[in-house]
Amino acid sequence: MWALMELQMAPVWQTTRFRIPLDRPVVMGIVNVTPDSFSDGGRGIGNAMAHCEQLLKEGAGILDIGGESSRPGADPVSLEAELARVLPVLREALKLGVPVSVDTYKAEVMRQSLDLGVDIINDIAALRAQGAVQVVAAHPGCGVCLMHMRGEPRSMQADTFYSDVVAEVRDFLAVRLAVLRAAGVVAERIVLDPGIGFGKSVRQNFDLLPGQRALLALGHPVLAGWSRKSALGAVTGRPTNQRMVASVAAALAAVHHGARIIRVHDVAATADALAIWAAAGLSPGGD
Repeated sequence: MWALMELQMAPVWQTTRFRIPLDRPVVMGIVNVTPDSFSDGGRGIGNAMAHCEQLLKEGAGILDIGGESSRPGADPVSLEAELARVLPVLREALKLGVPVSVDTYKAEVMRQSLDLGVDIINDIAALRAQGAVQVVAAHPGCGVCLMHMRGEPRSMQADTFYSDVVAEVRDFLAVRLAVLRAAGVVAERIVLDPGIGFGKSVRQNFDLLPGQRALLALGHPVLAGWSRKSALGAVTGRPTNQRMVASVAAALAAVHHGARIIRVHDVAATADALAIWAAAGLSPGGD
């Protein structure tokens, strides 16, 4: 029943150049162009593009390109540094014929990226930066992902008290949705992200898996980003570079609870797991 309701609410994600079908889970491949990345890293545009092409071969349906680390404790980078990292990669990635997302909370990065033709704004701050809502509203076709986060990456884990984490995440996203809709952004452009690992304890992160149902009740698809998160390390005892299996298991759990977009580093393993899931006759919502 849940799967049917979700499909009726949002069969596609409207983005700048693509209407992305969400009748089955879509894998969003992570492309970090930051010097401190634990995966692909900031190793120049040639390496970044090779990584993009590899993710597409492995089954990514969306490329998500970011130039600033959002891991707990990370320091912010300047606008100039972020633009220098992401714009050259975005220009080339837009030639690959697939939806391209930029992972940023800075309004000016959003503006310049959308002017290039980027399809999606993926914002950990849910467009709370000054001018961000206006930038997105001024580009009437782009998709947007609103994520829940307390504070900023540098300090977010200092405040993880919630009386009801699911209700508070839902209510926060409902407010941000209302702001965006009031600015004229239509519903099918918007996806929601509970912000796994962003200002939550290990237990709260796992409570948000079944809690995705409450977010789906807001009428928008859910994006889940569990890939290699510290909560998985807390459960398994594995370091970051040994969390692929845990990440895939978490991705399947998120899909079971209705997520339609899965943001991951390990695209091939996740795509294989989802193929088996589909062959077994399973679907988002646990049907």
